[in-house]
Amino acid sequence: MTCSAISGCGKKSGELEVIRSVRAEKGPLTVMISSAGEVKPQNRLEIKPPIAGRVEEVLVQEGQEVKQGQVMAWMSSTERAALLDAARAQGPEALERWGKAYKPAPLVAPLDGTVIVRSVEPGQTVATTDPVVVISDRLIVNALVDETDLALIRVGQKALIRLDAYRDRVISAHVEHISYESTLLNNVNVYQVDIIPDEVPPSFRSGMTADISFIVSENPQTLLVPSEAVMSRPRGFKSENDSRFVVYKKPMVGKPVPVPVKTGDTDGSKTEILEGLRENEEIVIVRRRQQAQGGNPFSPTANRSQKPSSAQS
Repeated sequence: MTCSAISGCGKKSGELEVIRSVRAEKGPLTVMISSAGEVKPQNRLEIKPPIAGRVEEVLVQEGQEVKQGQVMAWMSSTERAALLDAARAQGPEALERWGKAYKPAPLVAPLDGTVIVRSVEPGQTVATTDPVVVISDRLIVNALVDETDLALIRVGQKALIRLDAYRDRVISAHVEHISYESTLLNNVNVYQVDIIPDEVPPSFRSGMTADISFIVSENPQTLLVPSEAVMSRPRGFKSENDSRFVVYKKPMVGKPVPVPVKTGDTDGSKTEILEGLRENEEIVIVRRRQQAQGGNPFSPTANRSQKPSSAQS
């Protein structure tokens, strides 16, 4: 009787079956680890009035660049505001005279930066605890990295930023600082890592969510195979270099043969081969049989290319 999908061909569970053939090819390999991050000001400075009173004029807008010493607002003390209101009732000449006699107080920028919050408008009364504007020296991305990945992160390391709001744009950046103290997050120790964009785009806004890819290694040209082709060394298999991993070759006749290889980096889909293979050498991707082939034609592991046959010998 010929083999059929129902009767099977007598192949044992656990034997290797060939999925497809591939070749070892040279190409670029970039290894990255990912983390979630948030856009934040590196230094956030709230500018509060030195005196309580009334804001007379605000000279800046959100997003505007300011220089150290630049006047951002003018304000009157509580006494000056009351005096000007009384003079205003007496006419424009009295208002001008008292306005020159008692000068308003300037609110100046203590450093170069960007206005990220303008929280008051002219005429509004403020206390010394109320911020009038908020300045950031620059926007960065703050990421939390799991302690298991921390050994792969270093200061100066290249990174890529992708904002959730602008998924089609990738921003090049680098690591500037790694915190020395951990934070417990969901029972996992994480470390704060500051990532500085090489160029801050206009789309950056404080509070935006971002995905960070830290570039662990880059190799522009190396020998690669699909990661699924690399398997653990079979039990009892001996190799000269005592390699932990093998790939399989398909001889003209017989079962796939394991070949010991020394592996390098991997990005998950591709794995670097340092020893054991040559460029363009053909290998096969294999898997273990879960059962006698064709024992159940509706099983996900069954070979659907075979059809039940009623031929008898």
